[in-house]
Amino acid sequence: MADDPKQNDAPKKKGDSKAKAEQDQAEPTEKKQGRLSRLRFSKKKDMPGGLWLKCESCSEVIFRKELEEKGRVCPSCGFHFTVPGRERIAMVLDEGTWREQFAEIEALDRLNFIDSTPYSEKIARTVKRTGQNEALLCGFGEVLGKPIVLAILDFGFMGGSMGEVVGEKLALAIELAIRDRRPFVVFTSSGGARMHEGVLSLMQMAKTCAALKKLNDVGGFSICVMTHPTTGGVTASFASVTDIVLAEPGALIGFAGPRVIATTLKQELPAGFQRAEFLLDRGMIDNIVARDKMRETIARLLDYVDEAPYESAAAAVRHA
Repeated sequence: MADDPKQNDAPKKKGDSKAKAEQDQAEPTEKKQGRLSRLRFSKKKDMPGGLWLKCESCSEVIFRKELEEKGRVCPSCGFHFTVPGRERIAMVLDEGTWREQFAEIEALDRLNFIDSTPYSEKIARTVKRTGQNEALLCGFGEVLGKPIVLAILDFGFMGGSMGEVVGEKLALAIELAIRDRRPFVVFTSSGGARMHEGVLSLMQMAKTCAALKKLNDVGGFSICVMTHPTTGGVTASFASVTDIVLAEPGALIGFAGPRVIATTLKQELPAGFQRAEFLLDRGMIDNIVARDKMRETIARLLDYVDEAPYESAAAAVRHA
């Protein structure tokens, strides 16, 4: 008698289904473990943020700690990154010589300006985040033993923009330089005049230039170091009228942005347009100084300051 196919197939199907069940049970487990493993390493919260950043000049990916150890200078191409204000102070001045002045002056929202949020709220948030009342830090200090009045525009405070308080603090700092017969040194990093204060911010252009003219009239000495970026009303006012104008390598320096200029002129801009090297070739700045040479360069320039003309000019002003 022929074997019944159904009887022959039954045990086979039973065994197959059992093996298949075991395989199906194992596969999801393996897939699940593999998926969890991938998720474990791809989850954003497990990857510490801010450890790496890309150089905007050469696009090299840099370990943040290495960048900070090198003074925020790209180890691949030497591009000088923007430096926070207080970190800049530590880089420039002798340790323990910094004495801040006018830190208590705060901005006022005279125009009740509102864009996405009220200007007053934006200022309050920035003050809380940065721990300082305004974009300009100023005070007394020494560079390799030579006393100066130092002013720093901090790009981290609303892009280092120049409003009413920045202009006032800069003018007051220059008055300190006149009173104490110290050279005046300012580092700029700014997007320009602060639009939230309207014409009041534009008035600071004339005010700061007038203060530097007063310093010059009494025989004082001033240095500006333009760092990345220095643009707008800051470039068009006090940053360009000091006795010596220096810049860091690769710094963007200009008034309007390159895209705005290119659109207005309807032509392609030259290579390196508005960079420090481009401006040096055209006589807009006096020299480009690397960050690690800045202290020595400033100290060497201060050696050329002659106090005799300063004193005679100051005396002439007092007796006028």
